[in-house]
Amino acid sequence: MTSTLFIAGDSTAAIKGASEKPMTGWGEYLQGYFRSSFTVDNRAVNGRSTKSFLTERRLTAIEKEFQAGDYLFIQFGHNDGKLEDPLRYAAPNPEYRENLVRFIESARRNGGTPVLLTSVSRRRFLEGGIPDPLAVGEYPEVMRQVADDTGTALLDIFAASQQLYRALGVDGTRHLFMHLPKQAHPNYPDDISDDTHFSDVGARHIASLVAQAIHQSHALPELKRHLKGTAESAFPGKGA
Repeated sequence: MTSTLFIAGDSTAAIKGASEKPMTGWGEYLQGYFRSSFTVDNRAVNGRSTKSFLTERRLTAIEKEFQAGDYLFIQFGHNDGKLEDPLRYAAPNPEYRENLVRFIESARRNGGTPVLLTSVSRRRFLEGGIPDPLAVGEYPEVMRQVADDTGTALLDIFAASQQLYRALGVDGTRHLFMHLPKQAHPNYPDDISDDTHFSDVGARHIASLVAQAIHQSHALPELKRHLKGTAESAFPGKGA
């Protein structure tokens, strides 16, 4: 039986067009960790929050193709916190929490498995080279609570990415993100210093963290069987 893994998320996971490269979403590399009989369908979209994703009926579009046995990966938070934008802002409590439950219930109602992924951390450090635990506000913690309350599988990518950033340090993490000097790339003639969106290298690292989290999860034994490898060595980039 073939299954599909749908990604519902924002720009950190979304497929980037030619005009946006070398910016890359981690979802672009997740398929490489699965066997060819398993499909990753990346529906993440730049700039979306749980609120705007639902309002634009993007979850409804997924539901039309979602089948029993499929997986729904849910990763939001970066844009839910945009207080200045009423079309996207979803307060951590109760709106963000309630929206996550809508995603979870959709997958279960259609015979599939919802999986919550805490937001990938922004590149933000405190004194002493410590990654800022509030780099995406309260949203990762609220998602952890929702996972506990609803019995939903959780991949804590916020924690995993912060561990990676701590290991690499302030300077060592720059190449993971969109930091380019002026005229370095035709898509970005002006210099860019973006600590939210990933370079190609950064996206590969985060996809590796997601694959590692699946491999280490006790709540996703069936999904784990679709991975190409079962040993830790199957996931390049760990701690690199």
